[in-house]
Amino acid sequence: MGATVTLDLQINRLGFWSAVVAIATTVITFFIPLDVPDGYNASHADRIAWLSANSGTFILGWINQIVAMLSLSGVFFGIAWHISKRDPLRGIIAALIVFSSFIAFIIPKFIAVWTIPLLAQTISTEAVGADLADPLLRLLNVSVPFSLYTSFDYLGFWLYAVFGLLVAGPLYGENMSAKIAAVTIGIFGLLYHGLLAALLLGTIAPPEIESLFLGASGLLLIVVVAMMASFRRIMFLPLLATGSVPK
Repeated sequence: MGATVTLDLQINRLGFWSAVVAIATTVITFFIPLDVPDGYNASHADRIAWLSANSGTFILGWINQIVAMLSLSGVFFGIAWHISKRDPLRGIIAALIVFSSFIAFIIPKFIAVWTIPLLAQTISTEAVGADLADPLLRLLNVSVPFSLYTSFDYLGFWLYAVFGLLVAGPLYGENMSAKIAAVTIGIFGLLYHGLLAALLLGTIAPPEIESLFLGASGLLLIVVVAMMASFRRIMFLPLLATGSVPK
């Protein structure tokens, strides 16, 4: 392989390292709380007290979520590039959906890092603007599935589900890792839309939303691991062709 790095190789490297970071941030998530314990049932006063005492941990946790979202977007962009070789139009639409999901996710996560800690601090110290901060913090509850904050998050996951249905067919390619990723992301797309239909029909209660919808989103981790193997294989194809590494 010459000194010139092709765009295809660059994007596959981006996808591979994005997958590595996505897995690492997922592991970190288990060790950093993102809200007061039992957030759905916690009182407003308990949330304010917890945020005031743990603002640094809260901010760190949501910075980790921003990195996780960015890395997952990198993996999905790599998928969109991958399928564009078979179906250019789907590849373009898939890339646009990834960009739209990025916008949907970055808004609430930036609010978590910037706005929510300031609101809690203002309320707890009864500083100027506390009367405005209190209702805003209620609207931006990160644990209640029907708050303004979480609505953006679930919008982002819905866009992921649309992306999954769009790319599953073209992604089902020549190697086993790509096939696993294609089947898994297709199942995620179908499952998420099935849950959304059940929610709109009133068969899912609000307390069940987080466990069901975020539980379904756990399938994306399988997609990330499978695509990491696929990206790595493509990265080494030029070396395989020259016999520089074992086939």
